[in-house]
Amino acid sequence: MSYEGHEEDKAKVLNAFGGARGLIDSGVPSVAFLITFNLTHNLNRAVIAALSLSLILALARLVKRETLQHSLSGLLGVAVCAVVARHSGKAADFYLPSLYINVVYAAVYSVANVIGWPVFGLLLGPILGENLAWRKVAQRKKAYIRAGWLWVGLFVIRLLIQYPLYKTNHLNILGTVTLALGYPGFLFVSWGTWLILRKVPTIKVESTTE
Repeated sequence: MSYEGHEEDKAKVLNAFGGARGLIDSGVPSVAFLITFNLTHNLNRAVIAALSLSLILALARLVKRETLQHSLSGLLGVAVCAVVARHSGKAADFYLPSLYINVVYAAVYSVANVIGWPVFGLLLGPILGENLAWRKVAQRKKAYIRAGWLWVGLFVIRLLIQYPLYKTNHLNILGTVTLALGYPGFLFVSWGTWLILRKVPTIKVESTTE
């Protein structure tokens, strides 16, 4: 096992979070939904606008031969939001799935940290060539746990702000806050995660041959 500076792994870490493409594929359709609903006051048209834009983004990735992972997940997410909103007939319900997602993420990340199996260790370990070797190095394990708590904080802040707006049906503010806590919040916490992880060298597992 060897310790190496992991500045070279920065792109891998940020890409694992979805990167700029993931933010665009998941965030822009929501903006289209909010704008269309405000202009037309028609839920069906707003849903169609969000789905159409999400599909266009996915097709654009396909034409450019880029990875479809984030665009397809974004398309699926928008589709779920659209189904929920159309089923209830409430525009604010377009943002309801994201509230549930934040609850689930906050719970999963918290439990994983408490039991000593931080989510980021499991996700980034194989990507950075560590596999599960980080569990044998206390500092590296603690770094993954600290990064996990940083994300728990983001999920909880989103819920504390968005849920009251959802309950009081403040659609425009809810949509704006969701966007603000999505893009800037994601970038801020992603950068914070990188700052935490870079302080502890990546654990490289040496391959041995007999």
